[in-house]
Amino acid sequence: MITTSPDTSPYTSTALPDRIARLVSEVLAPAVLVAALLIVVGWHAGDTPGVSRWWGLPGALFAAVIPLGYVLHGVRRGRLTNHHIPERADRRIPLLFGTVSLVAGLALLVALGAPREVLALLAAGGVGLFVFALVTHWWKMSIHGGVAAGTVAALTAVYGPVALLGVPLVLLGGWARIRLTAHTPAQVVVGALAGALIAGTVFPLLRS
Repeated sequence: MITTSPDTSPYTSTALPDRIARLVSEVLAPAVLVAALLIVVGWHAGDTPGVSRWWGLPGALFAAVIPLGYVLHGVRRGRLTNHHIPERADRRIPLLFGTVSLVAGLALLVALGAPREVLALLAAGGVGLFVFALVTHWWKMSIHGGVAAGTVAALTAVYGPVALLGVPLVLLGGWARIRLTAHTPAQVVVGALAGALIAGTVFPLLRS
């Protein structure tokens, strides 16, 4: 007689830690953080007289909404397992698509005269996407970790050390990805370091 073992995957488990990890993964998902960061930075750029506080919205459209729509379309068509794209081999094309979308948005916002701060953030995001797409060819760095750490680094450049209060959320997000067996600890740590390094250098350099 053939028997099947019950599904013990953290993605389907009803255990409280697994449910918390799934919730954290959604709340701190890359698209969510990228959109929120662009809106916050756009709002900050509006402190300059005559500059709209809403420049982050079109940036979020090209950097987060359109790439996420592409991924969700892939999920509906059966090309991708889910919107977190757990298979390393499936990540490269969505990452490259996201890079193209972001570059197109950057070009449009440059033409429209968007504030330098928003443009610098989009450029830093483009560099990050390219680096992650390149590394993904060989290794599955954590995009969750990279975007979360990059968000804290960018906010620190804008608001100063007070933004470091967000570091526990980076650690929480990393724990969630490890708990769900989506990444190894090394993939989370390296992803976070890469995201923090890119956002902490490219963004301040271009916004100054």
